[in-house]
Amino acid sequence: MDWTTHHVFNQFPELYDYGPLATDPALCEALARTGAGWARPALDGYAARLGRAETYALAEQANRHLPELRRFDSRGRRIDALEFHPSWHALMALYRGQGLVSLPFKETRAGRWAAWAAGFYLHGQVEQGTLCPATMTQAAIPLLQKEPALWAQLQERLYSNAYDARDLPAADKASIWLGMGMTEKQGGSDVRANTTVATPVGAGGRGGEYLLRGHKWFFSAPQCDAHLVTARVQEGGPFACFYVPRWRPDGSRNAVRVQRLKDKLGNRSNASGEVEFEDAWGVLMGEEGRGIPTIIEMAGYTRLNCVAGSAAILRQAAVQAIAYARRRHAFGKALAEQPLMRAVLADLALESEAALVLLMRLAEAFEREGNGDPAQRAWKRAMTPAAKFWVCKRAVELTGEAMEVFGGNGYVEDGVMARLFREAPVNSIWEGSGNVMCLDVLRALAREPEAARALLAELQPAAQGEPRIAAALQGLQALLAAPADELEALGRVLAQRLVLVAQACLLRAHAPACVADAFIATRLEGGGAGRVAGAIDTRGMDAGAILARAFAG
Repeated sequence: MDWTTHHVFNQFPELYDYGPLATDPALCEALARTGAGWARPALDGYAARLGRAETYALAEQANRHLPELRRFDSRGRRIDALEFHPSWHALMALYRGQGLVSLPFKETRAGRWAAWAAGFYLHGQVEQGTLCPATMTQAAIPLLQKEPALWAQLQERLYSNAYDARDLPAADKASIWLGMGMTEKQGGSDVRANTTVATPVGAGGRGGEYLLRGHKWFFSAPQCDAHLVTARVQEGGPFACFYVPRWRPDGSRNAVRVQRLKDKLGNRSNASGEVEFEDAWGVLMGEEGRGIPTIIEMAGYTRLNCVAGSAAILRQAAVQAIAYARRRHAFGKALAEQPLMRAVLADLALESEAALVLLMRLAEAFEREGNGDPAQRAWKRAMTPAAKFWVCKRAVELTGEAMEVFGGNGYVEDGVMARLFREAPVNSIWEGSGNVMCLDVLRALAREPEAARALLAELQPAAQGEPRIAAALQGLQALLAAPADELEALGRVLAQRLVLVAQACLLRAHAPACVADAFIATRLEGGGAGRVAGAIDTRGMDAGAILARAFAG
């Protein structure tokens, strides 16, 4: 007898070779109701490519073969070049070729933001690191559009769908990527503690030219062709925002010295670095003294992307867990048929759809904010940071729950679950951690009380015939009426309740009754906080219908 082999059974790999859009009824419905049906053919094709086993393999390779910093060339010249595995370039080219980087700004049809959100959400289910430079490039576009001279130089390359990985001056490339540099050692999220100094070139700044000296502790995607950077104008002066390219106009390398790359927990396919500016050349954007508001405008867009990225992680975790539990057997039947496991899977499914419906409503607000509707402003300026706070934190917790569905096999690096788990925290931390988001929610609601009232008025119809939503809305209004000196300490309570009520109302309006009822029962009754995933009362809940909708595969 050959004792070196044995029959392997009841073991299944993670899910590959499936259609992530075709199996997602909630996303298909969202595209239809937001007017983005015109984008379906392109998104269907993109989703089909993303769902292939070879695309998942590219994601695994890009996160195993990490970017490397090469400071000098073979003759000792300082080049600060970043070298990536071919899998990274393949995934970057895939996203760029889909036109998603510039879609919300280049396209004029209704539903453009929803179409972008869907593409980002689909890509993020497979690989997240490549979305970091894409996020920052997209977020820089509306800022650069306000700078006519810069925009004239960069528009064609920012709108290009061609992927160009060459390290050359922007003028010599088919397309470019932009990053951002805010964070310094001493300040973290407190950007006003930054010490990097920009000195005008010539009297008063020759054509808005400055030289920057200082450091950035987190410099996102240092391989990008340019970065938007905050710095003080002169020592102790006001803050300004600068466009700092990788190459100077004369064709020489700019003095942005990459000191090292961060050894990060997750988002490992993407490079983050520490840099020193040694009289790096930059161009003033906007006015001196307006640097913080300028970069915060950029952060508003990147925060939406954080919500989309975390919603994508929640979706992939839920789908992988459901697909595995349907095939894996224990104690005589499939895991997905075991009552306690069904409770866990249904809870994951509810969280995922709630995150998606909120994301798509935020995308609508970004598209419609310019029409003067105060409710759209509230969705964009108050609900976006609230969503970033809540959805990103839910992704951190629930990727761990989804990993448990796989048992020990989910804990090893051979499949996607461990990468999802490591990836989840970055969106909660990047662009402002939880407390920063809650403080932004409070500031936005206090600054525009009429927008807050318009937001609550929009949610009110969902309370008709639904006393649990009505009670939650009343509690939210009472909380908003609390004195300002008390409300700051309750910032997390407010942000959580705001999101849960909004998600409940959106699901009531757009999801099947089985989903909306289950979400309301498990999130609004008893406050929806402090519970373990799956610790829900499934009596009277149609868990089977919820799971069938969650992954229609």
